[in-house]
Amino acid sequence: MISSTPPKAPFVIAPSILSADFTRLGQEVTDVIQAGAQWIHFDVMDNHYVPNLSFGPMICEAIKPLAKNAAHEPIPIDVHLMVQPVDALASSFAKAGANLISFHPDASAHVHRTIQVIKSLGCQVGLAFNPAEPLSVLDWVIEELDLILIMSVNPGFGGQSFIPSAFKKIQEARQRIQASGKNIRLEVDGGIKPDNVRAIADAGADTFVAGSAIFGQANYSEVIQAFHTQLSA
Repeated sequence: MISSTPPKAPFVIAPSILSADFTRLGQEVTDVIQAGAQWIHFDVMDNHYVPNLSFGPMICEAIKPLAKNAAHEPIPIDVHLMVQPVDALASSFAKAGANLISFHPDASAHVHRTIQVIKSLGCQVGLAFNPAEPLSVLDWVIEELDLILIMSVNPGFGGQSFIPSAFKKIQEARQRIQASGKNIRLEVDGGIKPDNVRAIADAGADTFVAGSAIFGQANYSEVIQAFHTQLSA
């Protein structure tokens, strides 16, 4: 029996390249890492599970060599699959260099099996939850997870506003993580900006996906520092 709660993980800022300038994607990845990005968030949309189409595994493979910090240490590529079915694309992204792959439980016919497929390919695995989706599946699989991703917008498009009801879900997810006794990251994606990131962290999140809040700005270093300033307050 676990008698103590694991220490809370350090905060991570994970810029979403969905909001980057696609005409210079490689340079955008390099620039945002130099500006202080700790992860690169990779939104995969199939125009089926969500009403948009984005990146395939070849893009992941192409940017993988660029995902290194100034000390030439690898920066994790955090892949969020908004696709249905899941397993085949999860395997392709694992082979393309993804470090962590999250998927939506309602997009998989067999959630536990999909988790095992991703783990067997050497990746960490997460479950992603849409704004109106309950967390009840965690009753059965939380012990297998490395990350829980709470969507604070409806998936499919960048630049949306944070849905306030996400606070309650973030709090519930944090309670479940603490009860599990596991070191599971709690990531939030959608409408995150420096002026609301502190409240999101206070609700229990430790990993923050930001797209237009970073790539839409003139100085990536300044905005990433603004996130960290708020988080350290």
